[in-house]
Amino acid sequence: MAKRVLVVEDNELNLKLFCDLLRAHGHDALPVRDGRDALSQARDFVPELIIMDIHLPHVSGIDIIIALKADPSLAKVPVMAVTAYAGKGDEEKIRAAGAEAYVSKPISVMKFMDVVNELFGSAG
Repeated sequence: MAKRVLVVEDNELNLKLFCDLLRAHGHDALPVRDGRDALSQARDFVPELIIMDIHLPHVSGIDIIIALKADPSLAKVPVMAVTAYAGKGDEEKIRAAGAEAYVSKPISVMKFMDVVNELFGSAG
């Protein structure tokens, strides 16, 4: 069963990789390059999973996660945070914002899909 996944990522190569992987596994992936568009795109697309880069220009992925979790129509959508800048305490901050999963870059394709599948298992 295809699931809808919103992918918020400013790096074009990562965005393409994530969307291609999801589509190869039969999912419907919507790429969002600008974090400022993430909330409106999520409301329109009604995703079943959101993959969120943390370090975005203009707005922090953490702030977007907080806004998503504050929106009653999106609060229950699981969020998988992805970041290249994993410092001490970052995972705790990201999880405290509401992310259900955390994966550091560079990601392994297997790990990425394992986490996606785990989140779909918990969401559905």
